[in-house]
Amino acid sequence: MDASIDAITNNIQLALAPVFLLTAVATLINAISARLARSVDRMRAIQHRIQEGGIQDQAILMHMIKEAKEAKVRGRLCTAAIFFNVLSGVFISLTVLELFFFQAGAVRSLQATYVIWTFVLGLVSFMTSLSIVLSEVVYAYRSAGWNTPFLK
Repeated sequence: MDASIDAITNNIQLALAPVFLLTAVATLINAISARLARSVDRMRAIQHRIQEGGIQDQAILMHMIKEAKEAKVRGRLCTAAIFFNVLSGVFISLTVLELFFFQAGAVRSLQATYVIWTFVLGLVSFMTSLSIVLSEVVYAYRSAGWNTPFLK
């Protein structure tokens, strides 16, 4: 094991490079969580309004029920995106640990294939999360109340 200051600095730099991807993962989790919160709040507001029973117009009532179901679908999409984003974070974190221990010489039996697989799985999970977020955004736009019946 090379314990020179240059080797230690190089090991830390190599191990921390994927951490910048973890920053993107955390930022995306924050953005998706905000979308999920808005969707859940909207669904609760609609359900509360329906349960109050003050809506007489059947077209408005049916539209509100449809909107509540759409908010539920959006919530499921956000939850799936968060799952894959967290999974990405776990894989990228494993990559960081593997690189650090491999470069530090603490683990001799570690093969480079472990690092490759955890990094690739982390990126695939991240791309899956991004795809689901895109699907949720498109679904949210399409389900927006463009044809909302108005109260009389």
